Amino acid sequence: MVTATFAYLGTELVGVTVGEAQNPRKTIPRAIKLTFFRILFFYCLSVLLIGTLVPYNSPDLLFANKNGRGANASPFVVAITLSKIPALPDILNACILLFVFSASNSDLYIASRTLYGLASDGDAPAIFKRTDRRGVPIYALGASSLFGLLAYMNVAQDSTKVFGYFVNVVTIFGLLTWISILVTHIWFTRARNAQGLTDEQMPFVSPGGLYGSCAALAMCILVALTKNFDVFVGGDFGNEKYKNFITGYIGIPVYLALLITHKLVVKTKGVKPHECDFYTGKDIIDAEEEKFLEKQARKKAAQGDMARKGGRFYRTFVAWLF
Repeated sequence: MVTATFAYLGTELVGVTVGEAQNPRKTIPRAIKLTFFRILFFYCLSVLLIGTLVPYNSPDLLFANKNGRGANASPFVVAITLSKIPALPDILNACILLFVFSASNSDLYIASRTLYGLASDGDAPAIFKRTDRRGVPIYALGASSLFGLLAYMNVAQDSTKVFGYFVNVVTIFGLLTWISILVTHIWFTRARNAQGLTDEQMPFVSPGGLYGSCAALAMCILVALTKNFDVFVGGDFGNEKYKNFITGYIGIPVYLALLITHKLVVKTKGVKPHECDFYTGKDIIDAEEEKFLEKQARKKAAQGDMARKGGRFYRTFVAWLF
């Protein structure tokens, strides 16, 4: 569960990009829906194929794990090695390295924009809301980049343990992020119902609605509390167990402490469903959308019929997946 949760974290990136997306009422719902198919294709289908290619008791997997040979422990590499396809394992490792750069790029984007948003709301030092002439929050980006230096901890001899600690910490904070998202959506849905806003008035509606978010919230809380249950069972509370306990659960008291401190210092009050403001800032989004659609209409009129067909082919058969 810990590894699976760690792997699936990051889909909330779509929500962070709303502030800088063009025509968000159309592009963001499309991106959310396509995320499901990407998970199905890249995660579920690939795991199914790997499960059919690599035996559970493969000595290559055991050998790679026992000796900590990094990328060679990847079941994808083992599957190719067992298939005796020359050069392809090295190509795959190069692809994995490229994917890591892509993930790092996305995470830096999330971190810097989140810090920028907090600073803009007055909940973080004002220096983080400063931008360069291109609109990039350089100070927030620089502060976020410093955390990348933690990767040098991986030069330790037993790098597998260090990676496990990172997975533990990231997973608990990721779960707390999703708990916050789900609580916000539940209150958002309650406010919608209280003010009579219908599904037709919304650019996107979560398929599960209120009940889906409640079920997901219960599951996230359950995983957050039990994901490191093994530290409580089987013998004494040894050196390794207390490290796993700290890295596995440190996020919960930190999260609660920050939340309670913020409430006490800022003295914020809860928003009642019938008082929730759905309309402040809507006129700005409306104007931006109208301007964008006019620009797109002029662009399409200037393009030839063949160019439009080529773009339609790309959007339909290529861009939806990648």
